[in-house]
Amino acid sequence: MPRWLPRAMVLALALYACFQLGSWAFHQLIGLLINILIAFFLALAVEPAVGRMAARGMRRGLATFLVFIAVLVVGVGFVVLLGSMLAGQIIDMVEDFPKYLDSVIRWINGIFHTELSRVEVQDSLLRSDWLRKYVQNSASGVLDVSATVLGGLFKLLTIFLFSFYFAADGPRLRRALCSVLPPAKQAEVLRAWEIAVDKTGGYLYSRGLMALISGAAHFVLLEILGVPYAPALAVWVGLVSQFIPTIGTYLAGALPMLIAFTENPWYALWVLGFVVVYQQFENYVLQPKLTAKTVDIHPAVAFGSVVAGTALLGAVGALIAIPAIATLQAFLGAYVRRYDVTDDPRVHGHHRPRASRALAQIRGALRRGPGARDTDASGPGSSPEA
Repeated sequence: MPRWLPRAMVLALALYACFQLGSWAFHQLIGLLINILIAFFLALAVEPAVGRMAARGMRRGLATFLVFIAVLVVGVGFVVLLGSMLAGQIIDMVEDFPKYLDSVIRWINGIFHTELSRVEVQDSLLRSDWLRKYVQNSASGVLDVSATVLGGLFKLLTIFLFSFYFAADGPRLRRALCSVLPPAKQAEVLRAWEIAVDKTGGYLYSRGLMALISGAAHFVLLEILGVPYAPALAVWVGLVSQFIPTIGTYLAGALPMLIAFTENPWYALWVLGFVVVYQQFENYVLQPKLTAKTVDIHPAVAFGSVVAGTALLGAVGALIAIPAIATLQAFLGAYVRRYDVTDDPRVHGHHRPRASRALAQIRGALRRGPGARDTDASGPGSSPEA
């Protein structure tokens, strides 16, 4: 046995053990890493506001605290407003449930010539096996729901804590990162950081402005139709449609349609038509103008990035996909060399005319000379006599 073979085997086993240990640690810490990634993008989003307040003489920690307090107040206010709206609507629907049930029973009796009554239907529902099983499963799942809620609160606390440190100690973090890099790499890292701050802040600014416009437009429609809870529904539509990619529009429009349906079924059709028309207006008129200077990426690239982010990180990837791709595109654009495009009709999607192609062939033949023409005319397999 060669002397190097035992050492090579030990080294291979050690590397394999290190790989397995690293893989196990990565899978155990994947939740924490995702929370840190969300916290980093949240810190990038609040960096412009914190930087302006710090430039005016306020301590950076206090400025970050005030910004996060404002974000927390807005978020809690939105949740409380939406929760009160949903609670009131659910109470109204429960109180009006006997009326809905009577109308359905009358319709069934008239169509199928049956003699159903509300009392019989209620008794059959209360004594059914599936309802008993559902109650048992719900009672056993209370602990799971409580654990999920507590876990979600802990994740939110972790994200806010890390984002607060990233935003408050941003200059110190950049200084620590640049201290281990040569000067040329330091400039690239600082440039990438600046681009990330601009693109993330610009993305949130444009989305916030579009959410304000969308909420105002839907509020006017809901007020005209007389749908209850119009302000809360307008806030719901504006925020959900803009900050939940791809499916946010459908989730945002479903709740106002449901509440409008309880008032009048035709109102739900009006809301559906308005949501569809406004979405087209937003996609082709409003969004290109607002995002031209902030997040200038092609709609196909944005959609592909959202799909890829969802496949990699789920809902978190869908939220951070567009600012991440915009940052990468802007950073790479500084290092890609571009050339002037030739003045060719095919660039604009037009075919070159036949006359111009024939003229180009004649010019090519004249450049090659008479010898080349004779050779071409004779062909590769013909003799000079022929």
